[in-house]
Amino acid sequence: QVQLVESGGGLVQAGGSLRLSCAASGRTFSSYSMGWFRQAPGKEREFVSAITWTGTTTYYANSVKGRFTISRDNAKNTVYLQMNSLKPEDTAVYCCAATQKSGTLITLATPAAMDYWGKGTLVTVSS
Repeated sequence: QVQLVESGGGLVQAGGSLRLSCAASGRTFSSYSMGWFRQAPGKEREFVSAITWTGTTTYYANSVKGRFTISRDNAKNTVYLQMNSLKPEDTAVYCCAATQKSGTLITLATPAAMDYWGKGTLVTVSS
């Protein structure tokens, strides 16, 4: 069992930055690949970024590539999402998720493949 708690969301102007954190409980955090997903009002949940359990491979949605950076600190049981050059269209509730399944993009970009979810943190980007 893994419990995930996100933090770091808030209100920021377009062009600004935020760093989201996802703290995980449990001693097996390092065996989980982690993903970030977001859901804007009236829209479906979408993949943002993911990182394999080793931390050696990362994936990004095209919409955030070059602006967002995912990282993890297994000693702190935490995964981060550094978000730069934020745009109003980045406004959403951001959730982290964990899975022990294959660390391929197809798997990590699929919400149904994730085993555990946090409740999310709201990011609002004003124009």
